[in-house]
Amino acid sequence: QWQLVESGGGLVQPGGSLRLSCTTSGFSLDSWIVAWFRQAPGKEREGLSCITSSGSNRNYADSVKGRFTISRDNGKNTVYLQMHSLNAEDTAVYFCAATLSTPYPGMCTWEVKYWRSRLWGQGIQVTVSS
Repeated sequence: QWQLVESGGGLVQPGGSLRLSCTTSGFSLDSWIVAWFRQAPGKEREGLSCITSSGSNRNYADSVKGRFTISRDNGKNTVYLQMHSLNAEDTAVYFCAATLSTPYPGMCTWEVKYWRSRLWGQGIQVTVSS
């Protein structure tokens, strides 16, 4: 069964950093576009960032631009989300998702509406608190 698995979450102090990883069970991520999302309690799921299969195109939501960096290592079958300058508003469950297609040729999108029927991980908790 094809699955995405997130790791690297946990408790971090305000101003701190974490690196999330997204890897797979049962298939290779090489050809897949991957995005990261999060959902805080009582809020809608929010798209954060995406990366194309080659890594040539990366996009970020304004809420994380300049603080988060998405990258991938296809040799390790993993996509990363490096998060810096974390604050309480970043507390949420973080998800990665993967797709083989994009509505924008050559580019990826983190817009949630394009990801609803894609392959999703189970999510991992990130808590920013002192």
